[in-house]
Amino acid sequence: MTKVKVAGFSVSLDGFGAGADQSLENPLGVRGPEIFQWFFPTKTFQQMHGKDDGETGTDDSFARRAMEGFGAFILGRNMFGPVRGEWPDDQWKGWWGDTPPYHAPTFILTHHPRPPIEMLGGTTFHFVSEGIDVALQKARAAAGAKDIKIGGGVETVRQYVQAGHVDEIHLAVAPVAIGQGEPLFSGIDLRALGYRTVEHVPTARATHIVLAK
Repeated sequence: MTKVKVAGFSVSLDGFGAGADQSLENPLGVRGPEIFQWFFPTKTFQQMHGKDDGETGTDDSFARRAMEGFGAFILGRNMFGPVRGEWPDDQWKGWWGDTPPYHAPTFILTHHPRPPIEMLGGTTFHFVSEGIDVALQKARAAAGAKDIKIGGGVETVRQYVQAGHVDEIHLAVAPVAIGQGEPLFSGIDLRALGYRTVEHVPTARATHIVLAK
């Protein structure tokens, strides 16, 4: 049965899933990269950038699980880029260049419609302006029997968790406090929503925690 998952989602010790003041110069927000130090050295991340080196091991295993085997992805508009408001033109096509790392239909939540963009490597960006439920319906139709990943950012994950749509959440808790940013679970009662810990694996750079219903 198709599951909806949050996977490989980095969070700081003080509960932030992204730094403050995201911009073209700071895609992850100020101090945001500090919570991804478990991910950047992995072979999975390096391969996403056309390199053939990188570390293997537990962090890489979780990184690979977080990217492979999904039939569709859902992203908030901030995850797609720094452009706000109406699309000024069709020039911005994501942070990732011509070959994004998704390799599957990817649905972007936005208030401003835009035609689909077909990229190299199997990724097509579809822009959904009718809300999270419609985006999920479209993702289910596209994914077939495969799982769906809610890729972020923080507000998108919060909306899908609060709506009861997410079956599994993999958090990579970084051993760092970033002070301010976007809080992931503020005001959300995970216990009341039915989540329990099913995996708990510490490494030198993160503690991997998997929650499931």
